[in-house]
Amino acid sequence: MKTSFIALAACLGTTVPAIAAEAEADDAAPAIIVVGQTSAPIEIEPRGLAVSLGEEQFAAINAFNTEDLMKYAPNFFVRKRYSGDSNGVPGFRGTHSTQSARTLVMVDGFVVSNFLGNSFAFAPKWGVVGPGEVEQFDVVYGPYSSRYVGNSMGGIVNITTRSPEETEAFVKVQGMVQPYKQFGTDDAYWGGSVEGGFGLKQKDGPFSVRVTGRYFRNDGHPMSFLGLTPVTGASGTVVTGAVVDPGHVRAAAEGTAIPSAPGSATNPYFAAQSPAAITQAQGKLKVGYDDRNLTGQFLFAYWHNEDKQFAPDCYLRDAAGNVVCEGRVTIGTQTYTASGANFSKTIRDEYLVGLKLAAPLGESWNARLALSTYQIAKSDGFTSNGYITGQNNGAGTLNEAGPTGWYTGDFTIEHETDRNELALGLTASLYQTDTLRTTTTNWRSKADKAFATQTFGKTRILSAWAEDKFSPTDALTFSLGLRFDDWRAFDGGLGRLGTGTQAGQQVFNRYAARHETAVNPTASVQYAFADGTLAQLSLAIATRFPTVGELFQGSLNGDGTFNPNSFDPNLKPERSKDANLLISHDFGQFKLTGSAFYQRVQNTLFQFLGFNQNNVSTSNYKNIELTRQFGFEAIAETQDWPVEGMSIEANAAYIDSKTIRNPSNTLAEGVQFPRIPKWRINGNIRYALSEALHASLGMRYASRPNTDLFGLQRGNTFGFTSELFALDAKVNWKVTDQVTASVGVDNITNSRAWVFHPYPLRTFLVELGWKM
Repeated sequence: MKTSFIALAACLGTTVPAIAAEAEADDAAPAIIVVGQTSAPIEIEPRGLAVSLGEEQFAAINAFNTEDLMKYAPNFFVRKRYSGDSNGVPGFRGTHSTQSARTLVMVDGFVVSNFLGNSFAFAPKWGVVGPGEVEQFDVVYGPYSSRYVGNSMGGIVNITTRSPEETEAFVKVQGMVQPYKQFGTDDAYWGGSVEGGFGLKQKDGPFSVRVTGRYFRNDGHPMSFLGLTPVTGASGTVVTGAVVDPGHVRAAAEGTAIPSAPGSATNPYFAAQSPAAITQAQGKLKVGYDDRNLTGQFLFAYWHNEDKQFAPDCYLRDAAGNVVCEGRVTIGTQTYTASGANFSKTIRDEYLVGLKLAAPLGESWNARLALSTYQIAKSDGFTSNGYITGQNNGAGTLNEAGPTGWYTGDFTIEHETDRNELALGLTASLYQTDTLRTTTTNWRSKADKAFATQTFGKTRILSAWAEDKFSPTDALTFSLGLRFDDWRAFDGGLGRLGTGTQAGQQVFNRYAARHETAVNPTASVQYAFADGTLAQLSLAIATRFPTVGELFQGSLNGDGTFNPNSFDPNLKPERSKDANLLISHDFGQFKLTGSAFYQRVQNTLFQFLGFNQNNVSTSNYKNIELTRQFGFEAIAETQDWPVEGMSIEANAAYIDSKTIRNPSNTLAEGVQFPRIPKWRINGNIRYALSEALHASLGMRYASRPNTDLFGLQRGNTFGFTSELFALDAKVNWKVTDQVTASVGVDNITNSRAWVFHPYPLRTFLVELGWKM
């Protein structure tokens, strides 16, 4: 077999896998099961269901952001609420949309998954790469290779960015608009981007360089809707405009309502919160070196992100027609208080630095080294103490993070012969976070800061792994692996203002260091039948240790107050047992793949979300003793069928995901796990109308899941998770060899869907691109 150094070492560690360089199969070797593009080898170990997406798939997608490029992948989704959303959590199969620490995401083998926590606030850093920079998306479902740490429990995503083959340049301009009408909000939200770059490669030398950048600006639709709270006593300002949500009224009548949720008949909406003005700037430098002996890559990526929410959409009006968004109000005979319509802004500067080296150590030995760091150099979150103080630059709070980020390292040695591939690896990583919350006299600035709370902590993992892949015959391949992880959590604590005799003083609780180890095996067998059918059975045990955030980093309630119960320094690690059976047959013009999967997880780490008695959202982390999921996936792919020029990729999945044991509240036992639909169906049809004109139609569907752990909350409005159905379309016109133009629309039918927050309504996209 011939070695292909496609993916030099990934930055491994507590949560980082080493990406294995794949072996190109020669004529005698059994093929690897991969769904999607096959023009370039997959860059992560393809055990379990493996999907590889390339230019053909990307051209058919309205890619507002990088994560959109995976939107039709089998049994997969990204919790993306609006274009430019920094909280886009990916989910595989039965992974809840806030279990971000169960997915491993990398760019060119360098980790961009944010394992500082495990929730929507710790989504992968998709923004360090623009969609025009992506050459390939590789997706593998499940933890079936020992090269990867336990955060691959859900799956793995690797984004390969383009490397120059010659002197090149490109520019792409986008414009987008979303007409939006929901409750009392009626507006149109506009956005756009400019992306470009150039690449150079020495003709007779080892160096290449590619420099790219993107500027993105978009106004997102409202994310939350605020409810009035009934009170007794003196009346307030007489107002009109409050909105009762028919979805919550219907849920109440059906007995599936969310307790204390806003929008009900007793708590009508008075404002839409979080119409976000998003500004992002991204730049990337990629330097390659290859003298046919030493191979190397240096990557620097920078991401600036501003999220400004300066205009809560307030529905209430007094008798003179003035906006009312705070205080005591009266509607008819009932008096309420209105609160929570805050102004805010978040400014972040982040960067990724990575270095990879690979070289042969003799005729059949190779070594690879990878080092990287992802740093959140600046993270300032400003929030006003209410609507009026927001307008008048009054008091507020400031959340500052730092030092925050992670360091990873990986050293791998591989030995390859005709029938055997042996790999040995050592990995290390360190994750650290420190968040300071202060009060300010002017919410827009850092002036006159006063201490409120502080949370901090670190985790590290040292790992060693071995994996052997051997083929006793041309048709049969076995893989066996073992991984050892040594995990430690330390320097964790919580600071707060004291009470009683310590009133006004800073008081700190520091938590004892924790240390645990895990040994996890993997095994896989693949057989190529004579008729072209391929079958693969993969087994694994994986351990996912708690993140810094789950242990030490307390979160804020929906009204901005600190929730001391949101984290637990004594959480147990998750431990899963996994199995996946794949069967695939290529009929020529079409290919069918079937998959059956099973996962049993002890001590599932779960974030409980809900509303308190004042309809303010809250959250906290706990272990669930045992959860289980199984399911089936069917994937069909065609090329030039049923008519020449048409390609179809369609997939359907059934997921049965249940809580098995939960001693803290047995009512959850036997109930479908929240936010996991029973059915997912995705598909994309591409058709060449002519050599220059191509059209595509995409579909995304997910059946309605449970909203809560007990299966009691089911509905189709704000606060629930609902059925999702979206039809998308795009037309590409190749004007010249250098110029392309595209028009597209997502969610053609303007279908409304919710993942607590609302998904986008019908959105239009126009693109114009040039390349040299």
